[in-house]
Amino acid sequence: MIKSVLCAADIGHGDDDMEVIRQASRMAEAEGAQLDVVTVVPDFGMSAVGSFFSSDHHDKLVKESKVALNDLVEKTIGADKNANVRHVVATGRVYEEVLKTASATDASLIVVGAHKADLADYLLGPNAARIVRHSKCSVFVVR
Repeated sequence: MIKSVLCAADIGHGDDDMEVIRQASRMAEAEGAQLDVVTVVPDFGMSAVGSFFSSDHHDKLVKESKVALNDLVEKTIGADKNANVRHVVATGRVYEEVLKTASATDASLIVVGAHKADLADYLLGPNAARIVRHSKCSVFVVR
């Protein structure tokens, strides 16, 4: 029995992740499970790049990301269903933060999208592949 479904959405892809959210919502609804949707923002603070941003840049980015994530989920599954969704904005590397969130929420299933790979993905491995390899729960990949 699935207790919790974690959907990883990239708000930077615009509406590209709407199908991923729809699939996760359907799966959660079919199982009577909690739906959590996570998006990850980069952590510029610890790198050399971080010195180019204002001290409150990260807080603003998280606040804007929460609004964008809520809007995307509401646009995708409607306001009524969105009211019961837990929205999570994490900071760091995508695959690491998705796995941490899955562990923290005791997710039974992670739903991720398979996006078109670019050269960096072929060299480093895409986030979806890393999540699949390292997850302690089942992972459903939406193409």
